[in-house]
Amino acid sequence: MANAEAFEDLRPLVFSIAYRILGTVTEAEDAVQETWLRYDGADVEPDSLKSYLATIVTRTSIDVLRSARMRREAYVGPWFPEPLLTDAQPDQPSIDVLSGDPAHAAELADSVSMAALLLLERLTPLERAVFVMREVFQFGYDDVAAAVGRSEPACRQLAARARRHMDEGRPRFEADRRKREELADRFFDALSAGDLDGLQSLLAADVAAYNDGGGLAGGEGGTFGAERAARILVASVPPLLATGAIMERREVNGHPGAVMRDHRGDIVGTWTLEILDGAIIGIRSITSPTKLKHLGPVGDLRATLRRRRNRRGPR
Repeated sequence: MANAEAFEDLRPLVFSIAYRILGTVTEAEDAVQETWLRYDGADVEPDSLKSYLATIVTRTSIDVLRSARMRREAYVGPWFPEPLLTDAQPDQPSIDVLSGDPAHAAELADSVSMAALLLLERLTPLERAVFVMREVFQFGYDDVAAAVGRSEPACRQLAARARRHMDEGRPRFEADRRKREELADRFFDALSAGDLDGLQSLLAADVAAYNDGGGLAGGEGGTFGAERAARILVASVPPLLATGAIMERREVNGHPGAVMRDHRGDIVGTWTLEILDGAIIGIRSITSPTKLKHLGPVGDLRATLRRRRNRRGPR
């Protein structure tokens, strides 16, 4: 008989594995539900419930990922993972897997960053699953082999190949969380105030600012110089705020960020800042409505932009 309480204790871990493999909150939540159904319907008492559930959710996620890859190849514009709010809030998915090791906790936070998840996208489904189980959550190769249906030597090869690919493109971030938050506060204060010089001083010379709008809302962005990026930001965000929109400071995928809400309080986008050496090196925003639904009611960004234009009046 399934132990519902024990399953709930392990739910954050099960969700965390699925989210890193799949890159979407909605699919990860479906994989967690499927894991529960399979566990509840199985007449077994596993020696290790943690390993048993990890095996089920990994297998489920691999199947989902294989069917999703073709859809992602046809995606319009930059593809980002669905944003995950990682500061403590009730009734929201969590990446807290109860790690008692601060160093491992930091690694877990970085492994859920947008940049790290995009690197995982370059791996095959098997490489991705092996990397997440072995390198992120430190399962033994016996558990990994059982989960992906390969021998332990084959899993060691998959892990080595995945590590090599990840190490080649591994992003670097400011390690000091306090410094990241302080710089992010200055950024959002300057952005809200339309402070062009203040913004420019916080941006790296080759700052990358990309948006995932899914071809439905917002542009795609690019890599700009600090001055041009600051001008684009000042031209676009403060006028939105003047219509009643707000930027709610949140931690997004383990990094400083914000949720943009329209004048009704509905979500129209998320922002994530990537910070290194005292400067913002990357800004990733998501305005695709389909990727925001799990966060709450989604507003109409196009309508919000029209409000901005109408507020400006005819030229």
